[in-house]
Amino acid sequence: MLSMQDLSKTFTTDSVQTHALRDFTLHVNEGEFVAVTGPSGSGKTTFLNIAGLLESFNSGQYILDGHDVSHLTDSQRSKVRNEKIGFIFQNFNLIPDLNLYDNVDVPLRYRGFNGAERKRRIEEGLAQVGLSGRMKHLPSQLSGGQQQRVAIARALAGDPRFILADEPTGNLDSEMAQSVMQLLQAINQQGTTIVMVTHDPALAAQAGRNIFVQDGRVHEEASLC
Repeated sequence: MLSMQDLSKTFTTDSVQTHALRDFTLHVNEGEFVAVTGPSGSGKTTFLNIAGLLESFNSGQYILDGHDVSHLTDSQRSKVRNEKIGFIFQNFNLIPDLNLYDNVDVPLRYRGFNGAERKRRIEEGLAQVGLSGRMKHLPSQLSGGQQQRVAIARALAGDPRFILADEPTGNLDSEMAQSVMQLLQAINQQGTTIVMVTHDPALAAQAGRNIFVQDGRVHEEASLC
């Protein structure tokens, strides 16, 4: 599903170079649930941005779902990103003035689905996360855990090949965090590949495989099944 080989990424500011990734190599199979951990500044966010085609890299190769995406144009990257990748963010990134239905609808409109297909996907996505009865509620009327469930529904509605989750429980208390983790596990068991960045070792231990990143490199892989 995802194969990165010897990726390097360098940021240059005021003549100072920062090596965010160095010969970064990682392979994720279809259907896996992989947790990526490591200290702040280790390269986790850069990896996630590159994996989601939000950022380019300087050298190496990136194969996504069997296709080399290393040299795509911006428009080509946007197309692949919209069709194959679902994103879940720590801060939910919901639009406060839109109700749940319309929040889930936004990325589907960009995909060009007709109204009937969008309605089906929205209703199925919200049902899957247990929020069918709250479609007309605003995000401010929900708890943090419920807002994250909306964000997951929004990702699922696009029927992505895999999901990238960036600290999806970072703003939640332990009970809500575990609830969201259980939902992600259920989604994974249905066949969706998930790559999750987290600082929480207890949550990482619940993934199928744990990747430890430090100084821009994968330093350790452990199977937790």
